[in-house]
Amino acid sequence: MPNTIALLTDFGTRDIYVGAMKGVIQRTAPQTTVIDISHHIEAQNVRQAAFALLNAYRYFVEGTVFLIVVDPGVGSTRKPIAVQAGAYIFVAPDNGVLSYALADLPEMRAYELTNPSLWLPETSATFHGRDVFAPVAAYLSAGMALENVGDALESIFTLPPPQLSVSGKRVRGEIMHIDRFGNIISSIGQLRWLAPDKLTLDPRFGDSRVPVPVRATEARIKIDTTEIEGLSRAYADAPRGTLLALAGSNGYLEIAVNQGNAAATLDVVVGDHIDFTVGGA
Repeated sequence: MPNTIALLTDFGTRDIYVGAMKGVIQRTAPQTTVIDISHHIEAQNVRQAAFALLNAYRYFVEGTVFLIVVDPGVGSTRKPIAVQAGAYIFVAPDNGVLSYALADLPEMRAYELTNPSLWLPETSATFHGRDVFAPVAAYLSAGMALENVGDALESIFTLPPPQLSVSGKRVRGEIMHIDRFGNIISSIGQLRWLAPDKLTLDPRFGDSRVPVPVRATEARIKIDTTEIEGLSRAYADAPRGTLLALAGSNGYLEIAVNQGNAAATLDVVVGDHIDFTVGGA
């Protein structure tokens, strides 16, 4: 096991919360390396955190413990859980934040964190990230068996999958994320380039898993009343200040403005629809 914990929270970095969690981890398992995925998930935005985790986890070494604290239900009846899936372990609230990543991984084993001997001696009702999740993650990163955390669970809470429907050459998705540059990232993926004018779309969400052939020059993207013709390979393929569509770094259909802000230009928000006509086969 690599003794690595990857942190994903909505705490930001202005307050002490992330530092306190890291202090608990270091005190509990001094040999553990802690890597920050992000602490700037929108406050209580479980869905955004789930999408971020999905797109981050595969870049970590096998055996990594992911500690996710986006927890609007802290202090309620929601369960604290630890889950092993594939080669990774996830420690998080049972609020659906693991939904998208776990759908990508095999052989899930889930446990409720019911062993208080692993928690801090004094446990706050409002900061389980520090008092419950962080020490449990530290023990797991140091090699403790998963079943020691508490009681086995038959199932955990899951979010509905993102919208993605395929009907012939027409694909409909939704805006999943708008990054700090204003790039609009959709649920339409995975897109892979095969040749200069040829891609394949392997639907990641929705009911269909049948690959869809895409012609870059014939593709059409509609978002609200705006239409974009063709798919680009890179932001610089369009003149400065111009809208373009491309397969982003994680393979999702992305709308951008070269050196500009697409979300502000189009006045769109997360959840808005995107229609994609893939062009000829």
